[in-house]
Amino acid sequence: EKLPEMYRTLGLDYDERVLPSIANETLKSVIAQYNAIELITKREQVSTQVRNRLQERAKDFFVTLDDVSITHLAFSPQFTAAVESKQVAQQEAERSKWVVEKALEEKKSIVIQAQGEAEAAKMIASAIANNPGFIELREIQYAKEVAETIAQSNFKVYLSSDVLLMSGLAKSLGQVALKKKPGVLSSLFG
Repeated sequence: EKLPEMYRTLGLDYDERVLPSIANETLKSVIAQYNAIELITKREQVSTQVRNRLQERAKDFFVTLDDVSITHLAFSPQFTAAVESKQVAQQEAERSKWVVEKALEEKKSIVIQAQGEAEAAKMIASAIANNPGFIELREIQYAKEVAETIAQSNFKVYLSSDVLLMSGLAKSLGQVALKKKPGVLSSLFG
């Protein structure tokens, strides 16, 4: 019903005369309300606001718009580079934070390990002071480990008791052997 009036006031090329001007006007007014990051993150909200304003503005020119979509947002190369730089800086900051946290955890681990080793050393010192047999027990355990290693080896190995740090064990065994049968010590540890 408004078609004759629209042709008379706007001409036959109304779409080329009206739509670009009201689209630019509406886009500028809506986009000015947001910063660049919000344009990306709130794209749906921006699109809805542009559509509503554009439909209202188009009514003044007897044009009905069914739908409006923002299909492409482009920013200046400087802005794009700045956003990328910011993202890289944030990633580097996160990585640095992770490295610091990892170093702190390693430090805690080293402290706990050192405390454990110190406690173990105290316990061993106490055991040695309170029980002289503790050293002999350690010598036996050490000799057992060496014997198992040698037994699994394909080589023949000859070791003296002094090399095995078994002098206390040798003495103990020697004293027991001498009490039972004299001359056994020399045959055992030649």
